[in-house]
Amino acid sequence: MTGKSNSDNKERRPAGTTPGVSRRTAIKGAGALAGVAAATSLIGLSARAHSGSDAPIRIGFQVHRTGIGAAYGRWYERTSRAAVDYINQTGGIGGHPIEMVIEDDGTDPKRGAEMVEKFATQHKVDFVFGTLFSHVVIGSAPRAGELKMPYFVVSEGYHVASGKLNRYVFQPGITDVRQQVSSMAPWVTSNLGKKIAMIFPDYAFGHDHRDFFSAAAGSLGGEITTLLPIPPTESSFTKYFAKIPASTEVIYHVMVGPAVLTFVKEMGEFFGNNRPELFGFIDSLEAVDIASPGLDYLEGSYFWEAMPRYADGLPTAAAAFYRDQVGVDANGASQSDSKDVATFSHMFGCWETLFVIKAAVEQSGYRSAMDKVALIETLENMKWFNEGIAHPQGHKQFVGQLHQCFGRQFISKVENNRLKVVHTTTIEDGLYEPEADYTKQAL
Repeated sequence: MTGKSNSDNKERRPAGTTPGVSRRTAIKGAGALAGVAAATSLIGLSARAHSGSDAPIRIGFQVHRTGIGAAYGRWYERTSRAAVDYINQTGGIGGHPIEMVIEDDGTDPKRGAEMVEKFATQHKVDFVFGTLFSHVVIGSAPRAGELKMPYFVVSEGYHVASGKLNRYVFQPGITDVRQQVSSMAPWVTSNLGKKIAMIFPDYAFGHDHRDFFSAAAGSLGGEITTLLPIPPTESSFTKYFAKIPASTEVIYHVMVGPAVLTFVKEMGEFFGNNRPELFGFIDSLEAVDIASPGLDYLEGSYFWEAMPRYADGLPTAAAAFYRDQVGVDANGASQSDSKDVATFSHMFGCWETLFVIKAAVEQSGYRSAMDKVALIETLENMKWFNEGIAHPQGHKQFVGQLHQCFGRQFISKVENNRLKVVHTTTIEDGLYEPEADYTKQAL
């Protein structure tokens, strides 16, 4: 079953553009990309001349170099460096170069909070970005609020949009779990089955899947046959598979961390050829070659992807440009090492977040820490980010009161050891009513 986003039929105007520029004119081949780059450079040079200063914009990058998030952290860092290089080559941010300051938080919430303080008090950065794992976001965000440090996370949990953090925290470059599962549940229940067992990590990210997919599936006549939370340090999974009821039609699995290969292999050994349908989040296979020994069991199963790993899943000029800048080949691996598979479905969020920061700085007139209020209020009033160099994954609708962006999702099928996109959701499929309003909080 295939689908195409009906957002292609609508005109979008991102903040900071003129009314006559729509997303239909945003990309017209490689020549358009070059034109955008040149325009960006001219804007930067103009702002630089106006300000009379070339002092850098200092951005703290809180990265998971070690700990269970290390595979993601390495590619988050590679993507962020590529984005910074490109932005600096094309005029910087308002004519100011980006200076990226990097600290490893060890994928640890306590250390994450310490890194935020270090960025603010020792490194004197303007902003902090990059955090992925939910427990680290939740552990770090309160300190960012106390220090009045704009904090841009590249996670997926509902923690930002829930309204439970603070006004200094934003997630503008990647979608959250609630909209992801809400947009895909209709396809899963219509095409794979309605009796669903859920396997998920036992922390905030996994709990979001548990809560929001259960609710979405239930509203569509689905039934959750069992909920199986997995401790993040677990290394063997057969005992969990034994708890799945025989009536189960679909296993919905979300696994993150170094044991994902073991998880898939043990699932194959346990179920053999008599398995339910499988629907997984690509988190289970990020940085893993699908053709790895033991993963042939996944043939014919389905995965959610935020940005398709294989180039033919999103054959746009913007996606190709981004892929080349980061150094990723058409199969989602490093151009210099085909065995080095990227965390392609997540790392684009770093690229897009840096371009959101750039837009917010330039449109707010930000020059120093004294302008943080103006920057936050400017970002809260943005509505759309158009697909293009800055947003290669696709159009984003930004909801300022939630500090969260909304975008399309992809469902892919494993065929011949590759992922083939079979359905694309719309932005509207994942929109939900806000439960919070950060704009009402004091700054």
